[in-house]
Amino acid sequence: MSHSRVIYQAEQTEFFTDVLLNQVADKMRETAAALNFKPGLSEIASWRNNAPKIKNLLELSGVQNSYVTFEYLVPYNRKRIDCMIYGRDANNKGTVVHLELKQWSNEGVTPAPSEGNFDIVEDEFSDENVVYRVNAVTGGGVRTVAHPSQQVRGYNDYLKGFVEVLSEKELNLTGAAYCYNYRRNQADNTALYDCRYNKLLTQYRTYAGDEVRDLANLLKEVLGNGDGLNVFNKMMSSPIRPSKKLLDSASNLIHEGNADAFSLIEDQIVARNIILDKIRNLHKNQEKSVILVKGGPGTGKTVIALHLLALIAGMKGQHLNVHYATKSKPLLEGVKFQLPRGSKAKMLFHNVTQYVPANCNENEIDVLMIDEAHRMTNSSNNQYTPAEKRTDMPQVETLIRASKVTVFFIDDKQAIRGVEIGSSSLIRQYAKKYNAKIEEVQLKSQFRCNGSDNYLDWLEQLLYNQRATAIFEKEEFDFKIFDTPNDLYTAILEKNSLSQTTARLCAGFCWPWSSELDKSGNLVKDVHIGNFAMPWETKDTIKKIPNGYVKWYEWAYKPEGIKQVGCIYTAQGFEFDYIGVIIGPDLYYNNYTGRIETNIKESKDPVLKRSGEKVDEYIRNIYRVLMSRGMKGCYVYFCDKPLRHYVEQRLEKCRDASTSEILMAAEKKAIYKA
Repeated sequence: MSHSRVIYQAEQTEFFTDVLLNQVADKMRETAAALNFKPGLSEIASWRNNAPKIKNLLELSGVQNSYVTFEYLVPYNRKRIDCMIYGRDANNKGTVVHLELKQWSNEGVTPAPSEGNFDIVEDEFSDENVVYRVNAVTGGGVRTVAHPSQQVRGYNDYLKGFVEVLSEKELNLTGAAYCYNYRRNQADNTALYDCRYNKLLTQYRTYAGDEVRDLANLLKEVLGNGDGLNVFNKMMSSPIRPSKKLLDSASNLIHEGNADAFSLIEDQIVARNIILDKIRNLHKNQEKSVILVKGGPGTGKTVIALHLLALIAGMKGQHLNVHYATKSKPLLEGVKFQLPRGSKAKMLFHNVTQYVPANCNENEIDVLMIDEAHRMTNSSNNQYTPAEKRTDMPQVETLIRASKVTVFFIDDKQAIRGVEIGSSSLIRQYAKKYNAKIEEVQLKSQFRCNGSDNYLDWLEQLLYNQRATAIFEKEEFDFKIFDTPNDLYTAILEKNSLSQTTARLCAGFCWPWSSELDKSGNLVKDVHIGNFAMPWETKDTIKKIPNGYVKWYEWAYKPEGIKQVGCIYTAQGFEFDYIGVIIGPDLYYNNYTGRIETNIKESKDPVLKRSGEKVDEYIRNIYRVLMSRGMKGCYVYFCDKPLRHYVEQRLEKCRDASTSEILMAAEKKAIYKA
């Protein structure tokens, strides 16, 4: 029986024949084509090179009756494992061996610095806190990539986290890397075995070409009793869901992690309990269901989602397949950054693109929580989606299809560009297509902006040219207008220097975003206004980030972010104590119409520029989001002087009205006492 999770599969004798007849790569191309996957020439060449090496390895080991697969598609992910071999050990225990295969030579590899936080694309699975890297000739050039043993460790943790027969130890799992063109004992340059990798290599060994006999002996030890086909079938038929250990880790994430980051108060607790009760009832009744959780800025959508994840994972007597997903990479990485160091719960956090039909059967997930659902796109594919996993199914449909209960956390006023089409109405439409029961929860109280609903009402009335009725006092929320961007940044720096206080500077996307460093190797100071100049967050095309700076998606949650200007794409979903906002020339005041208007010509956002007739709404939404990121205060600088003057006048009237109300209240109180 052919399994769609592997691109090549065969019993050992058939595999040997395919190698002798040079048919392995050809068969893999045929299977790939059936999966709508078009491998590049370099990948096909690696298939041709890898197959004979595995054949030789098995012959040297003396193992018989094993089963061999190439390119195993990892659950809920875009990665593929090079080779897996199945059999039984001396105790007749079924065993799966996964091998990471490399064609690297000694000349093409040098050591690279390791980092304390697990955040690189090459190995996103492991829950460890140290990333081991090397510089290697791969993909047509020298790149900094994960050490082969690091990749093995990541795959090992991930497979045990989700494949039930492995997590329940019905089958053993063994992993290793095999760099068959590399030599450990016959060359001066043995960077893969540098002392900095000793701990990693002790756990997950990388075998060089001149250590092939050692690797063959390992295979003999763990696969020597054959019966590979039955072990393979058991592996392929295993349920794919989070292990009990993984769920235990998730259930503890609140009190083990940053307690302040995950705490709930007042109405958030009520809302969480309402949603949890709905989930329990829906799951108990086995109804396919969609829950819409709607709330504006600061209503606690993300923190409620995390609490629900922990509570569902810890439900006694149940083993629910629960996931958290979002489209926002900064938010996804920021949430994982707040989790306990080494937490296996990180493997329950995914990008929304991972729930395509190629990764998930219908109703495979019990509870799927989608944060920032307004950022969903029409297409489920992105630039990293392998061809064999691409689908024409809209993103919202893939999410509802994949889960029995799908919980969408959404703010319909946070749509910021045309490609992001997530909305309550769209979710309802696809929920009906799947005959899903629809429940809705409205989050009302907000805990950002010092809890000032008045400020948020005032902000919306301002940005959307509504009649001014909302008023807020200075003591309610710290809103200030600055004369220069330098003064604004100085104030933000001062706030950020205070104990237990976070502050960031952001701006409308009205300045270019450089994709390279300047001639001196520094970030280009793109945001330039008079004598003020600062760099944007680091673009992902810049591979060698200057010391003291961080990746673009780390801007919000790592302290170094204070040295760069953030934009809507890095700020959305986060909150700070104080937010500084440079309101660019894309928002201005028209003296003739007496209204705030937008100018898309001033934008440097290529995606926003293609947003058609809704671009005016999106620009206003962007500033609504940016100006509501602060919990205690929002400091602003206006590039358009008439807009500044208009806002100052409106703010003055607001505060005069506030004072009048206070005086009237005092007079009434005095009359009553009299």
